[in-house]
Amino acid sequence: MRILFLSHAFNSLTQRLFVELEALGHQVSVEFDINDSVAREAVLLATPDLIIAPFLKRAIPESIWQQHTCLVVHPGIPGDRGPSSLDWAILQGRSRWGVTVLQANGEMDGGDIWASCEFVMRQASKGSLYRNEVTEAAVKAVLLAVARFQADDYQPLPQDQLKQSDSGQWQPLMTQQQRQIDWQQDTTELVMRKLQSGDGVPGVKDSLFDHPCYLYDARVESELKGRPGEVIAKSGPAICIATIDGAVWIGHLKLSDGEIPFKLPASTLLAGQLTQLPEVRPTAESGYREVWYEEADGVGYLHFPFYNGAMSSGQCRTLLEAYREAKQCDTQAIVLLGGPDYWSNGMHLNLIEAAESAADASWENINAIDDLALEIINTESHLTIAALQGNAGAGGVFLARAADEVWARNGVILNPHYKDMGNLYGSEYWSYLLPRYVGEEHAQTIIHNRLPMGAAQAAELQLVDRVIDQRGDAYLAQVRKLAEAMIAAPAFVKRLHYKRARRTADELQKALSQYREEELEQMKRNFYGFDPSYHIARYNFVHKIAKSRTPLTIARHRRTDNQWKCAS
Repeated sequence: MRILFLSHAFNSLTQRLFVELEALGHQVSVEFDINDSVAREAVLLATPDLIIAPFLKRAIPESIWQQHTCLVVHPGIPGDRGPSSLDWAILQGRSRWGVTVLQANGEMDGGDIWASCEFVMRQASKGSLYRNEVTEAAVKAVLLAVARFQADDYQPLPQDQLKQSDSGQWQPLMTQQQRQIDWQQDTTELVMRKLQSGDGVPGVKDSLFDHPCYLYDARVESELKGRPGEVIAKSGPAICIATIDGAVWIGHLKLSDGEIPFKLPASTLLAGQLTQLPEVRPTAESGYREVWYEEADGVGYLHFPFYNGAMSSGQCRTLLEAYREAKQCDTQAIVLLGGPDYWSNGMHLNLIEAAESAADASWENINAIDDLALEIINTESHLTIAALQGNAGAGGVFLARAADEVWARNGVILNPHYKDMGNLYGSEYWSYLLPRYVGEEHAQTIIHNRLPMGAAQAAELQLVDRVIDQRGDAYLAQVRKLAEAMIAAPAFVKRLHYKRARRTADELQKALSQYREEELEQMKRNFYGFDPSYHIARYNFVHKIAKSRTPLTIARHRRTDNQWKCAS
């Protein structure tokens, strides 16, 4: 079928559904929901068999849903309605939640139900739940709804036929007053639920050192205590605020009264107020851990769950130091695990935007990532594995490919391209790594495609070596099992010898320093040259300025090459 997505943005869920439906043979095109006239024009151009709205912030125009079947993906159980469904589920401490696919009509979230899927709620931030449980449930529900639509004999369930005991209800937009933390009354558990309900967007409004701000990126502190509401410690990028029965770490803030209207590490924004606070060295029990190492049965595991997958120059250097220490351990393989939500998305664009010289900060950041990639590529003592639990984008994809093997959870989405960030050329030794692993033809396709890629497609192109069909703890357990089996295999020593010989031969043919020099020469033009495209794109990304039109890479119905019409 020809399926048109109407979406507020090409977010992680929209990308996942795009990949899944394309894999089933459907022709999918995307239109950003900018206004009614643009949406109507898109429908006329696309002549879709079905319209799906994976991520909307306003109602579909009546003139569209009256003429076409429009399926809306709602992050709530059947009967639940309103714009803050997941927020309320977290704040109310629901044990189960779900996703419902319903048909658009004149009543917000009130249409007939085509499919739904429930899941067990996890104690996690709204963003983490959305990227994991909500996305997996949405994929199941949307694919079922599409199959039912294709069958042409399914009657969707009117919501007035739902059993009252099993269904949700209308809930209004959650306000800051409803999320507001009472530091003198709220327990740590309630504080965390409030913070997790607002993480990502819109955050939780508060005040620190007389600065009105929004709080994000919260973690529980297990050991420190203090006067409720006071900042009592710092650890890396985070600050610690005492509660009535413990404390919480806040990793990121957005100041309401400052010149920087976007999220940054808390210790960066409040640096002048934190000089007298104790610095807590992070451990499993206390502090804010960004990088840590563990090992078992001959395998080392390096975790780096950086917030939103962004890697600053300092974080890259910390990770590089940890990696070098891991190489000194008595192990045979090193697994780079990233975090549960993201493996890596490359450069830290928010910190770059906040820097006095964005060009200089960009240059420092890309070199810091390149230093890390170089260390991984040149590792002779161990086999290395990048095990992707979560999504990866831009330089993060190529940093992963610096390892000997890339393993990805089934459902992970990769965006192995830089071009959408103002035609960035990219580095991380991609010009060596891509042809080395996927071949020259596939390398050019990957770098210029500008489309998201699922784990299965990445495996077909050899960008990924293994797809693991597990999630969460089961995924980590399977990674451990496979890594242990790999080093126990009789051919392991021969493989290590071959790796060294291949690297030596490659270096003789063309030195890694030359690849880096050529890539960075292009990046220098991006950062310091006359074309401001990168700086404009970064500004728009960081300041969350909505696109005025849909990129033609995904708006296939608007392309002049006629591929969309030919595909029908």
